[in-house]
Amino acid sequence: MDVLELADRLWRGEASTAQHHPVLAGGEICEITDGVAFVPSFANAVAVASDDGLLLVDTGSPISAPTIFEQVRRWNTSRLNTAVFSHGHIDHVFGVGLFEDESAQQRWRAPRVLAHEHLPARFDRYVLTAGYNEVVNRRQFGIDNLVWPREYRYPDETYRDIHEFHVGDVAVHLHHEKGETDDATVTWLPAQRVLCTGDLFVWSSPNAGNPQKVQRYPREWAAALRRMAALEPEFLLSGHGLPIVGAARVTQALEETAEYLESIVDQTLALMNAGARLSQVLESVTAPAHLAGRPFLQPVYDEPEFIVHNVWRLYGGWWDGNPATLKPAPERHLASEVAALAGGATRLAARAEELAGAGTDEALRLAGHLIELAWLATPEDDAIQDARQRIFTQRAEAATSTMARGVFTWAARESRGARF
Repeated sequence: MDVLELADRLWRGEASTAQHHPVLAGGEICEITDGVAFVPSFANAVAVASDDGLLLVDTGSPISAPTIFEQVRRWNTSRLNTAVFSHGHIDHVFGVGLFEDESAQQRWRAPRVLAHEHLPARFDRYVLTAGYNEVVNRRQFGIDNLVWPREYRYPDETYRDIHEFHVGDVAVHLHHEKGETDDATVTWLPAQRVLCTGDLFVWSSPNAGNPQKVQRYPREWAAALRRMAALEPEFLLSGHGLPIVGAARVTQALEETAEYLESIVDQTLALMNAGARLSQVLESVTAPAHLAGRPFLQPVYDEPEFIVHNVWRLYGGWWDGNPATLKPAPERHLASEVAALAGGATRLAARAEELAGAGTDEALRLAGHLIELAWLATPEDDAIQDARQRIFTQRAEAATSTMARGVFTWAARESRGARF
């Protein structure tokens, strides 16, 4: 199906992001407006033609970069003049080398890379935490053989707040924002009315709460979305998911996503200011009901509950307010005590399976706690391992978001000694 046709069907609710997940997008390169092409991929790229070569906003992951290169070259064979990294996540920054090799072969001037000044520090951190990132991304995406990169293409030029320049006859404005990352760049093409948001808009509940990744900034994110809406774009080209075409739709998507984040932040801070524990905050905060049906805010990647965690961490630290968790006992010691009180780990496991059989969200949450205690108390018990596998498989099947599904699937495989 044509990219723009599918985008229109998603907006109208005739298709869903559960069926067409924003991080699993694919398809053929599509010219969105004169001289601007959108390449749908795991992480999208945008190509802009000028009289002095191409501008690329994002260049793909180590896996998707060759396909993006091929599609861009089918659309336009001009040299790559400039690449802009919308932020430093590895699915957006690994395609420059293919264009550099081409430039060397053709004896063209090498492309330059622009990014925000915080991006090099992200690459430095990725090298420092390569092993951790390898594990959590295998778990998050279910990619058994994912290898986290140890080498990166650092930018040639960085900027701080706003950077305006030309690629040939095309005016380009870069704006720094904070949201999913602290190194985010919004690319605005004023003549074309094209807004490239990177991951500040991703056709999902915003990725402001990822439980395995570093701090996100949802309040600043909302302000960034409102600033983007004030530009009055005609075309929104996001880091994940499909284009949004038409000024009214673009404005609605940006402003309602901002409202969604503002509501979650405001509710969380109000409860924190009243002295609530994290568990009470998680139980109380909900996304705005009137936005629940919006096709671009469904919890298919991240979800509101995880955003609350990140707001708490940003403004309140890591402690959840429960005095028992400030200096907790080792998990296995606690599990053994609870199992003994219950009459053995097998009784905990049996109750966990009984709860899971009810199938409600509340029952599955309780089942998860009990089976984890049983497994920690007696990890060598085959029957408990099997029960844990069944319960976390059930939790994965019930999950709506990539984040939750990945963790629960990992736990199910871990129960029988499997590893990614």
